[in-house]
Amino acid sequence: MSSVDRAGRIYRISGPLIVAEGLTGVMMYEVVKVGEEGLIGEVIAIRGDRAYIQVYEETSGLTVGEKVLATGRPLSAELGPGLIGSIYDGLQRPERDIGIKTGSIFIKRGVSVPSLNREVKWNYERIRDVKLGDKVFPGDVIGLVKETPLVVHKIMIPPGVSGYIKWIAEDGDYTVEHSVAIVASGDREYEVKMYQLWPIRKPRPYAEKLSPVEPLITGIRVIDYLFPIAKGGKAAIPGGFGTGKTVALQEITKWSHSDIAIYVGCGERGNEMSDALTSFMKLMDPRRGRPMMERSVFIANTSNMPVAARETSVFLGITIGEYFRDMGYDVVMVADSTSRWAEAMREISGRMEEMPGEEGFPAYLSSRLAEFYERAGRVRTLGRPERYGSLTVFGAVSPPGGDFSEPVVRSTVRYVQCFYALDYGLATRRHFPAINWLLSYSLYIDFVKDYWNKLSNWSEYRDVALKILQREAELSDIVRLVGPEALPEEDKLVLEISRMIREDFLQQSALNPVDAYSPPEKDAMIMEAIMEFYRLSRRALTKGVTVARIRELKSRSEIAQMKYHTFEQLKAGVYNKVIESIRSDFKELIGD
Repeated sequence: MSSVDRAGRIYRISGPLIVAEGLTGVMMYEVVKVGEEGLIGEVIAIRGDRAYIQVYEETSGLTVGEKVLATGRPLSAELGPGLIGSIYDGLQRPERDIGIKTGSIFIKRGVSVPSLNREVKWNYERIRDVKLGDKVFPGDVIGLVKETPLVVHKIMIPPGVSGYIKWIAEDGDYTVEHSVAIVASGDREYEVKMYQLWPIRKPRPYAEKLSPVEPLITGIRVIDYLFPIAKGGKAAIPGGFGTGKTVALQEITKWSHSDIAIYVGCGERGNEMSDALTSFMKLMDPRRGRPMMERSVFIANTSNMPVAARETSVFLGITIGEYFRDMGYDVVMVADSTSRWAEAMREISGRMEEMPGEEGFPAYLSSRLAEFYERAGRVRTLGRPERYGSLTVFGAVSPPGGDFSEPVVRSTVRYVQCFYALDYGLATRRHFPAINWLLSYSLYIDFVKDYWNKLSNWSEYRDVALKILQREAELSDIVRLVGPEALPEEDKLVLEISRMIREDFLQQSALNPVDAYSPPEKDAMIMEAIMEFYRLSRRALTKGVTVARIRELKSRSEIAQMKYHTFEQLKAGVYNKVIESIRSDFKELIGD
């Protein structure tokens, strides 16, 4: 049955929600074209002979009775060469190409531009091991495209396709529409093109899901050292307005030890997305010496775009992430923020007159968040050669007033293993990143401890640091009542070492070119210096030395300056000088 035969009419219009009659045989999540301009919509409910459609474009001007055409396919992403360095909206429309085509800075209604440029030719290199007559399976790599200096794009047999190679293209320059192989299976033949179409709501298959074994280094000390996340992990970053969610996500995207970075702006302000894009255009990858855009994909769905498209933006991002994961890459995806997506769900649910859940959110809020977060992970991919890839997800949550008891935060906590609670009190004191070490946690400690313990006594030092920070919090009420001078010397030392951990280690400036990124080796050196200072300070207390005298030691300020040295400088001698200075100061102080 053709799409013309499956035409319906608009029955009712309620903002981004359209009710259509006469769409016989329409399926859930099927894409439809609404009105004369062919606005993109998706069927989200079927009640009797009526289909409820959320429209991803502005619906003003539509009238009852206009036609609605079913396309017979789900909302899908185009996956192939050309993704890297692209800037898409939530429907994977390329914003640069649309701007050139329309001459406008806004995306006009009904505009249709292919997600992957059909005119650009890519240099395709066939895998020599793949020959005519060979049997191939889903995920097998048959060719390579050097998409950027940092990314080799692997042309794979799509999921669900297997058979024998009947024809394969030779090396050459081809567009994404060009067939590079024909796979025959019985009487059927399948043309393998340079790109694949994949439904964004459907997880891509893999051979085996694996446990995490290696930390994802983000360059942020409080995350990497105290609350590490593993490659393939899931993390939430909740925080109220002004606590630094967007900056934290941008820093993770910029500096994390991943092969591919995907930044999804889900209903955030346009100026924030513009700032992220501007900074990425200029930024160099510190580990590879190449522009960051050569391994990044942007999905810019800002707050002035239709709310319904917020959902497609997060599922589009996770689908692109799975595609590169299937090539054997380590992918990091950040979504800023899932609260805006939840608000969009609440609005659509309200217009559909569904029974509301807590605070007006739909009853299926939790299951939708699960569909998103559970697509993260480390896997053994389908196909040959054997490959292992990971997809790590960071989702920002923007609870009103920083209230972590609201439904989106509580639903998110069920599905993530890392929780980085941004604290308004820390932000007002200009302590960034404002991750509260008393509320945050990581469930990946056992998976990454072998990696960290090779660098230092990480397990011991981390436990000591967290106990000192916890003890400081317990003493804070007493200090406010009677002042620090009324405390015994042991507790005064706890306050001093806690201040060193907070200011000299956890506090980190995203604007300082040296301090913005801190490699794990540097983290280990700074913490070792603080722990050495603490060990000798406790020994000095037993000799009758006061904390006031310990605070005046020269090595105290030298530790504070360590984070402003590069790892290379620390390794070249600065670290050894600081350790020697600490020991020399205490030798003079206690005489042995």
